[in-house]
Amino acid sequence: MWNPGEDGIIRRSDRVPDVPVGLSRFQQIVLHQGRIERFFLDHIRKHSKDTLRVERGVLPESLHIDEDTLEDHSPDNYPITVQLQHLTEEEATPAQSNGSTVNDGLFRSNLAEDDTDDLIAKSRDKAGSTETVRAKYMVGCDGAHSWTRRQLGFQLEGEPTDFIWGVLDVIPITDFPDIRMRCAVHSSGNGSLMVIPRENKLVRLYIQLKEIKPDASGRADRSKITPDTIITAAQKIIAPYNLSYEYCDWWTAYQIGQRVGTNFDYKNRVFLAGDAFNLGWKLGLVVKGVAQPSILKTYQAERRRIAQDLIDFDHKFSRLFSGRPAKDVMDEEGVNMEEFKQAFIKGNMFASGLSVDYGTSMLVAKPGNAADQGDGTDVSSSQPNKVIGQQELASNTKLGMRFPNYKVLNQADARPWEFQQRLRSDGRFRIIVFAGNIVNAQQSARLQNFCRRLASSSLLAPHLYKDIDILTLHSSKRTDVELLRDFPDVLHPFDAKTGWDYNSVYVDDVAYHEESGEAYSGYGVNRETGCVVVTRPDQYVGYIDACDEEGFAGVEAYFKGILAS
Repeated sequence: MWNPGEDGIIRRSDRVPDVPVGLSRFQQIVLHQGRIERFFLDHIRKHSKDTLRVERGVLPESLHIDEDTLEDHSPDNYPITVQLQHLTEEEATPAQSNGSTVNDGLFRSNLAEDDTDDLIAKSRDKAGSTETVRAKYMVGCDGAHSWTRRQLGFQLEGEPTDFIWGVLDVIPITDFPDIRMRCAVHSSGNGSLMVIPRENKLVRLYIQLKEIKPDASGRADRSKITPDTIITAAQKIIAPYNLSYEYCDWWTAYQIGQRVGTNFDYKNRVFLAGDAFNLGWKLGLVVKGVAQPSILKTYQAERRRIAQDLIDFDHKFSRLFSGRPAKDVMDEEGVNMEEFKQAFIKGNMFASGLSVDYGTSMLVAKPGNAADQGDGTDVSSSQPNKVIGQQELASNTKLGMRFPNYKVLNQADARPWEFQQRLRSDGRFRIIVFAGNIVNAQQSARLQNFCRRLASSSLLAPHLYKDIDILTLHSSKRTDVELLRDFPDVLHPFDAKTGWDYNSVYVDDVAYHEESGEAYSGYGVNRETGCVVVTRPDQYVGYIDACDEEGFAGVEAYFKGILAS
């Protein structure tokens, strides 16, 4: 944190950890969007054996939805028809700003008008190639200028601010001492700046452009914004330190605004992507016939509520960041820097995603009203026999929040693992059996009863290991128990080719060479009696119950509201 002193000169005034201590085993790193997209593209190619490919330079022309067949979920029903226009390479190349030799992102900035219709019209005039796609579902991933949103008649709620910011990706030449640290810099009167170090000596600079103002229409004239305009503003903010560059990789500018869509889905068939991690597994399981289509109702309820929470926070944070620092306690118009610091820390929680807390639904067995805990969408009509998880059995493993991580040992080989690594994002639910102290005969009997019911369940048994994985974490000493002797087969299944599964049973015990043995305490689970936690494919906690025969009845009832058969 850099703020001005009484003399108006910026000084390092405070420090906060960039990643809150104890939040995650990971540290933060910033990578270019192009590199992140390349990871996804390589993964798609590897796992689809080149049967799937991402097409660029394709625009939608028309959308038709057969309203009469939307409720028909039979395999051969495709109620959505989309006409696509394939652009030439010339048409698909974004126009860059006049006079700049560096690529910019102004064409997709909210300072630019939506040119989708113009591109489609020009391509039609040139008789470009078209394609008709029939689909069961459609996901619009088209951002602030959303063609899909317009076709559905959905609106954006909220207003832009008068704050205009520029962005530079440069290799900086500077004597500013914290240029390789993430920094928030408030000047006394020239605006604010954020420093975000990147790879290959690059630094991303977010720079407030106080001299650029919106016109009567509420939109700033982007022709007045150039890399020179942005670096000049940065030099004023960071003075008395020097700042320049020889190499600029990319730049853009945007107008801060907080707007959220009125709707995120149309009749559970067309969706606006804001959280693909939330939506993807739900669509995948429904398309495969594993899950009931009713689970798709939770996307809007969960995503829009979180989006609104984020918008509300950003509304406050952007004003704290873009405002002038208070000169003293009597300066009511200025920004209180302690308030800004706390907002910055809260912003880290939003950025990590670990502040997400989903409301009750068929996927999250919380008490309470679904409409009140979500965005107002009623998802309770699909829950004729609603079940409620026993939160007290895992007090630190919150229903509706992400499953926490602690270090555990593999029962078979004593190798330490971050337990969350075993919850792979592969589209499967997890039944996590906290088996407790199985050396105790009574607890062992409770575990045996749970597993017997699980293995014989007509609902769950057909889905085990394909759609529902099982992980076990017990609390006895590792050396006091044996995998094949003390654990039912359903917890470590046998395969005729590969033998027993040695990677599904773990123990909360002390490792030989690393700190461990605190998982049960961390999860808030009783070491003697344990419990059962069900996580969704996105690692959010859906259900909690006892590790016994009655607990299994609850687990089965939870899945009855989700599984198609």
